[in-house]
Amino acid sequence: MKFRPLHDRVVIRRIEGEEKTKGGIIIPDTVKEKPQEGEVVAVGPGARDESGKLTPVELKPGERVLFGKWSGSEVKIDGEELLIMKETDVMGVIEGAVAAKPVKKAA
Repeated sequence: MKFRPLHDRVVIRRIEGEEKTKGGIIIPDTVKEKPQEGEVVAVGPGARDESGKLTPVELKPGERVLFGKWSGSEVKIDGEELLIMKETDVMGVIEGAVAAKPVKKAA
């Protein structure tokens, strides 16, 4: 991917949720909610404070994060659906998690 976000923005790839409930019931695509979990793909250099000092972004590519249901802007880059949002829209990092399978590409 040849895209570099500006300021304190991050690019996130949604991670698909479970296809079954714990009881084994298969969840059809029509009732699935959009996942609120994703993998950081790219980060900007950071935001500037009132004095002009650069505050770097704390997130790193490859980290697994949680974000709000309506956070970010959906974009398509190189045929892949991604989210671009500000670092403050990310609620937290899931420590020790390995990125799961990404959401399927739209046809």
